[in-house]
Amino acid sequence: MLIRKLFRFENAHVVRGCSTRRCSHSIHGHSYRVELFLEAHAFDHGQMIYDFGLLQGEVRELIDSFDHALALWSGDDESYLTAVRRHSERWVLLPVSPSAEQFSRVIFRLVDAALSTTPLSNGEADVRLHSVIVHETETGYAHCFREDAENPRMGRIDIGEIQFSPAIVAAWRNVSLFEPSDRDRESRASMERPR
Repeated sequence: MLIRKLFRFENAHVVRGCSTRRCSHSIHGHSYRVELFLEAHAFDHGQMIYDFGLLQGEVRELIDSFDHALALWSGDDESYLTAVRRHSERWVLLPVSPSAEQFSRVIFRLVDAALSTTPLSNGEADVRLHSVIVHETETGYAHCFREDAENPRMGRIDIGEIQFSPAIVAAWRNVSLFEPSDRDRESRASMERPR
């Protein structure tokens, strides 16, 4: 069974290299809607897959980190990145371009990590993140599944390479939530080993 939870945030970005000049050469913003789909094949003691209230803590805080922030790509021009970080209090530096597709992958990886550290105490069983939809506009969205989030052909997303501005981090209740997991460290090490 799947359940869905909807979140919203406002964010601005530039998507370098895209076909539309407005998007690739100008900072512009969107009213994003993020749909999280959780999957399980058993109920907890409340006969639910997962209590929606559990998503209002660290997962909500994580998604809110993107609200009223600029999404930056670490591969962009360094003078642009420096200027934005100097003149904006809220920014997130990503190892991939902040397209809707990559946003869905980034949010999948971050929410998946947050869910893996959320204590389960009400009989929840085999709950996992199934997919993430990021609506960039009313008519366009990207739908990410686990195989997409972990697909190196779409760009490697190492959670440890995602940087949140000091103003964003200062608002978090649990700063260690976004540290790289053992799986991320192992993945990075395997990619760095000579073949």
